[in-house]
Amino acid sequence: MPSSGFHITFVSAVNSREVLAQNLLASPCLRSTGRHEVLIQENYPSASAAYNDALRKAANELIVFVHQDVFLPDAWLSQVEESLRCLEEKDPDWGVAGCWGARADGDLCGHIYSSGLGVLGREFKQPVPVQTLDEIVLIFRRASGFTFDETLPHFHFYGTDICMKAAERGLQCYAISAFCIHNTRQILRLPDEFYTCYAHVKRTWKKRLPIQTSCIRISRFDAEMRVRKLEEFCRHGLPGGRQPAPRGMDPQRILKDLEARQMIMVRSQ
Repeated sequence: MPSSGFHITFVSAVNSREVLAQNLLASPCLRSTGRHEVLIQENYPSASAAYNDALRKAANELIVFVHQDVFLPDAWLSQVEESLRCLEEKDPDWGVAGCWGARADGDLCGHIYSSGLGVLGREFKQPVPVQTLDEIVLIFRRASGFTFDETLPHFHFYGTDICMKAAERGLQCYAISAFCIHNTRQILRLPDEFYTCYAHVKRTWKKRLPIQTSCIRISRFDAEMRVRKLEEFCRHGLPGGRQPAPRGMDPQRILKDLEARQMIMVRSQ
């Protein structure tokens, strides 16, 4: 169980040092690496390969897998610690935790900011059981023995897969209230790699269908996927369509603007 001096290994699969420096490495809790370990994984063919290699190298028990374009505010570590303490009391055999997730009924849980969408969710006290977690932040203990599926290509749905592995072992996954900024470059048309990964997870976990993720429902007959592809085709075939929101240059400014407008409340421990 984490204590006031707990140590974390942060892992990020990186393809842009500039994005990394402006976001994740600008996070207050990572300005000094004396307390926590940071593993930057570059030049891997998939997120699973990058993260499994990091698991072999990690020095700490608690591992946080986080996107390079995520900014973790001052209170993030204390919020994570508080949530994990709750889990140790409520469900000491918890599987995977994260900042944004989806319940089987389609409800989305967490408290984050995402470019183009704004603040999603709201602050809450107790961790919320979910079916899957978004890949922006995934947290688990090395002692769990989890590894990522290296037959899963590219950089999508590895969060869904790891949550299914937890469920297969009877372990619950949780969304926790730990506000962060996903300073992403908004994508309105999903790449082919997304659907390749969708198909892989569908085949791997066909006995657990349907699987609700934070962005799409994986189902036997692919109803939501078909609607998504049709919407994307129509949107890009029409002139004057919606334009994707760009990545912000300064996530700290985003945070200050949100606080000034009282759109979020961040607890200080």
